[in-house]
Amino acid sequence: MKWGKVVALLLITAIIVGAAILAVNPLKKSLKLGLDLKGGVQVRLQAKGTVTDKEISQIIAIMRNRVDKLGVTEPVIQKEGENRILIELPGVKDPETAINLIGKTAQLEFKTVDGTTVLTGKDLADAQEGKDPQTGEFYVGLKFNPEGTQKFAEVTTQLVNQYPEVNGKRDERRIIAILLDEDILQAPYVIEPITKGEGARITGYKDLQEAHNIAVLLRSGALPVPVEIIEKRTVGPTLGADSIVKSKTAGIWGLVAIMVFMLLYYRVPGIIANISLVLYALIVLGILAGINATLTLPGIAGFLLSVGMCVDANIIIYERLKEELRNGKSLRAAIDAGFSRAFWTIFDANVTTLIAAAVLFYLGTGTIKGFAVTLSIGILSSMFTAITFTRYMLKTLADSRVATNPKLYGA
Repeated sequence: MKWGKVVALLLITAIIVGAAILAVNPLKKSLKLGLDLKGGVQVRLQAKGTVTDKEISQIIAIMRNRVDKLGVTEPVIQKEGENRILIELPGVKDPETAINLIGKTAQLEFKTVDGTTVLTGKDLADAQEGKDPQTGEFYVGLKFNPEGTQKFAEVTTQLVNQYPEVNGKRDERRIIAILLDEDILQAPYVIEPITKGEGARITGYKDLQEAHNIAVLLRSGALPVPVEIIEKRTVGPTLGADSIVKSKTAGIWGLVAIMVFMLLYYRVPGIIANISLVLYALIVLGILAGINATLTLPGIAGFLLSVGMCVDANIIIYERLKEELRNGKSLRAAIDAGFSRAFWTIFDANVTTLIAAAVLFYLGTGTIKGFAVTLSIGILSSMFTAITFTRYMLKTLADSRVATNPKLYGA
């Protein structure tokens, strides 16, 4: 018996089991729950008529601004197909308020300090971010239509004349606040009359991305095209909680049944398969938490399906191993031959499933994409643990000479 190999096996097992125990609470906190598990509101919008990608981006920006008002954490707002937008609001307690807010018309307003609305979104032709080459300052340049140009010229001229600066001291009454849906986006100070349709700038941004975000919001002052709510669905938190409990129960009992089967049927390799399964679960859940994925019921189904594929890979390897042992090969030679024979079978099965997952992701929407992502991560993790970790553990076990009897390997 080689004690160095034995210690390595025990140490690796202890690290994986310890990591699994320590990772339970962090993973529970990191993994986001989707609408079907947490409950909330799902709304699907459709733009009327022909719509461009830029217009869809503007609508999404408007919707995100409105959703932020609801205080919703981790909302999903994404383009769906050519002219639809899917909005999912997990945890919303007042669905009607949320739906009414999403469906209303956006209001962009320019107001003076006394509360007078001097321009609205219909007067703004464009807003673009930029960087002043001389000062290096980031800004948003405004461009008004002819009617807006005239209004802006009149109000800026009036403010400058009415509230002159005395001894270089600014008069705050020359501020024109820019509001979107009654929220102040910016409150720029009028330095001088702006009589042209363009040239007005809003400054004070830390970087170009911040200026870009404001420019998008300004351009989104009014919906570029009419939209209608074609579907609205409310998921009760009770249904979501019930789904979590049932999924957790099914997952636990399924894993326990698999581990017991592997232990009884394959014996010593079964122990390694169970350790590999724990490592596999850690990798998959860690990746999902790392990429900030939202876990939905189909996502859980994808995870459990990939667990089955992970076990299946180990079974293929162990069956080949048993055949080689029955043919009289030594344990180390049987492990090498078993992995060589099993590799392409595992590879083909996983690649074909991966292709199916890629098609689902490309053509699917919402939770279907979540299922495809979870399944893909599970397949890749399964191949990694089966081909590398399980192989290393079996070789180390053979080198340690702790268990050399073929009967301990089910042969």
